[in-house]
Amino acid sequence: MKLSMLSPCTRVLVLLLLAVCVIALSEPALAQTGGLSAVGGNGSSQANLNSQQWLVRMTDASVDSARLDPKELSAYKAFYAAQDLEKRIDLGQKFVQNYPSSLLAGAVYAELVQTYYTKQDWTNFYASADKALAISPDNVDVLTTVGWVIPHVADPNGPGADKDLDRAETYEKHAIELIGKMAKPKGITDAQFGALKDAELSQAHSGLGLVYFRRRDFERSVKELQQSTLGAATPDPTDLFALGLGLRNLHRDREAADIFDRCVQIPSSLQDKCKQSADALNKSAGPSK
Repeated sequence: MKLSMLSPCTRVLVLLLLAVCVIALSEPALAQTGGLSAVGGNGSSQANLNSQQWLVRMTDASVDSARLDPKELSAYKAFYAAQDLEKRIDLGQKFVQNYPSSLLAGAVYAELVQTYYTKQDWTNFYASADKALAISPDNVDVLTTVGWVIPHVADPNGPGADKDLDRAETYEKHAIELIGKMAKPKGITDAQFGALKDAELSQAHSGLGLVYFRRRDFERSVKELQQSTLGAATPDPTDLFALGLGLRNLHRDREAADIFDRCVQIPSSLQDKCKQSADALNKSAGPSK
């Protein structure tokens, strides 16, 4: 998915970045630092598995399509095809009410997770995720998505902040384990499957990196964010910003300057801040070797 419109949720993470680190943003800049990537993380399509592909994977795991009522399948197709968010939510809720034991209920809840993310409706986002994972605890898409969202939007001063971060860490670690064991479903090529796995892994490492950043565990944060960004053609600028700050806190200024320089090359609301940071570090750290 592509970069979303600037959103208030990002301010939570950016405020935390600034609280943890020395670099300061002016108030006008802070107001523009929304625009976290949509689920998938890097500003260009991450080829995140959607519910249709999830259904292919589920079918490949020997779900008997003959057990699906034609009306039930038709209702799912109508839900999946709906472009209007409110209509999709309405159709999805009606589907799980009418077919609570459907083999497709997990796919519907998984798609509702994405839909509620787009609406920034966190109450229903988490509720749908809990239901999806109750049906399928190994749903990689939901695990990576929720684990990625929590460190971006959770209130760092909230009463359950530590438990939220623990949950995100658990989800992303489990997702990484599952991705390593994932079998290629029918209907996609090896290259497509490799791209899907890389996208899921990138998102999982991004989520973990931001969890550790919020805990001020910069050693582990840097390791995870390097895995989510260094191999990506167009990494998430927020990940690069956090990675640069993490390296700076580890006194690895030359590496931090290089990361900020890379962040500058990607159009985003963080470009100016990355440039200021890069310029300051380049003066103190000297040129790259």
